[in-house]
Amino acid sequence: MPANAELLEIALTIAHRAADLARQRRDEGVEVAASKSSLSDIVTRADREAEDLIRDAIAAARPDDGFYGEESGGAEGTSGLTWVVDPIDGTVNYFYGIPAYAVSVAVVEGDPDPRTWRALAGAVVNPAIGETFTASAGGGAELNGKALQVKQGTDLALALVGTGFGYDAERRVQQATILADLIGKVRDIRRIGAASLDLCSVAAGRLDAYYERGLNPWDHAAGALIAREAGAQVGALAGTRESADLLIAAEPGLYAQLEPLLRPHFSVAG
Repeated sequence: MPANAELLEIALTIAHRAADLARQRRDEGVEVAASKSSLSDIVTRADREAEDLIRDAIAAARPDDGFYGEESGGAEGTSGLTWVVDPIDGTVNYFYGIPAYAVSVAVVEGDPDPRTWRALAGAVVNPAIGETFTASAGGGAELNGKALQVKQGTDLALALVGTGFGYDAERRVQQATILADLIGKVRDIRRIGAASLDLCSVAAGRLDAYYERGLNPWDHAAGALIAREAGAQVGALAGTRESADLLIAAEPGLYAQLEPLLRPHFSVAG
């Protein structure tokens, strides 16, 4: 099996190529190709182009590895490794010209299930502002080559907490109910609109904590590794692993304060 540093170099190179394409297409004018789960859940032609680029590049570099992407689905490999890819995380931001979108490329050992996989390397590139977040298992996390470390010792009442909302209107109403219960107990809430960047923001100390329900594996494969390698605890309730049911990320002491507040609103998944 290749070293994690080698896998990270592949992820980084390919993510930069896809990010350059996404930025070029954004400059040219975004074209919506389709809606997915709802009318507000859009996919642009750039999403599809970027994923095709990433998939082809991975196949050329690592032909025996599996692939799991947001737009084109999955393909099993024979190596035991799978690349988990979001070609443009934050597509609505991208569509509106809000500079908070990113290409996320990660490689994991095992099936593409965050409850069982072991993330080995990942890169999150925001071409709109020139930021590149990277991490490899056991190798730490970096922003543009500078080591990252989560903020330590933040009390819940002074915590800036990130979250996100789903595309389904009924789910958003439920998520707003949770937010209403939480907002008076923390410093404030931020809703950036790209899970990969939220997790990287925890790693960089721009957010103290982040939680969200309904994330897909490609939304957080790279970002969760980056947060962990920067010292964050990432998981769900009662020691379980993160999944579509819930993801929480924070410095361990803050995680211990935030998790009990979220527990009444979520079931504990295995």
